[in-house]
Amino acid sequence: MQDKEYSRLSRLTAILTELQTKRLLTSTNLALKFGVSVRTIYRDIRTLEQAGVPILTEDGKGYTLMEGYRIPPVMFTEDESNALITAERLVLLNKDASLIRNYSAAINKIKAVLQNNNIKDKIELLSERVAFWQNPNHDDATSNFLPLIQTALTDFKVIKIIYYSPNSDSITQREIEPFALINKLGESWYLIAWCRLREDYRLFRFDRIRNMEITNATFSPHKMELEEYLAQYRKNNF
Repeated sequence: MQDKEYSRLSRLTAILTELQTKRLLTSTNLALKFGVSVRTIYRDIRTLEQAGVPILTEDGKGYTLMEGYRIPPVMFTEDESNALITAERLVLLNKDASLIRNYSAAINKIKAVLQNNNIKDKIELLSERVAFWQNPNHDDATSNFLPLIQTALTDFKVIKIIYYSPNSDSITQREIEPFALINKLGESWYLIAWCRLREDYRLFRFDRIRNMEITNATFSPHKMELEEYLAQYRKNNF
């Protein structure tokens, strides 16, 4: 097989994977991701359709797979398997216990579908031979809120929290609209949210949240982009 043909086959496979992992994909985004023209993406989509993949086009929005269609499990290359194992060691340094628990469960399912016993042996060895330097208190998880906050964020649900502010040594009750999550390796997670009490965006450290409740109240999606917030935060704080 010629290099050009192999490159196209790899791209078609990658487009299939993207279609299964995302609800909508535009030809422009796909073209940028794979470094080809939009016209090339059009041809790729037609090729997949001719191969029997039920791709639907939503006018003005992009491509999506027909509801209920599932692509057979893909095989991981050795490099991809190694990347997953390395990421696992990084996750184990995280301060949120729920993330460690959920990622470990997910990675075990991935390991279970590996067909090649040789690769299984290799990733088992690699998992024992990769480590990251960490502070002495890395085992002390400081929160257990991540999946709940992620759900509230994607469902646009208002969160009610009891929050400790060390600067004023006070505890307040807040209703907040989750916007984004940020993390520095080995340290607590931060939630960026619109605080209805302060009427502004605020950073909330997970380890200062004393209690949390996801309410039934919803809010409209925030118009601001994460990079816009981070740029403004850096300008005001550095």
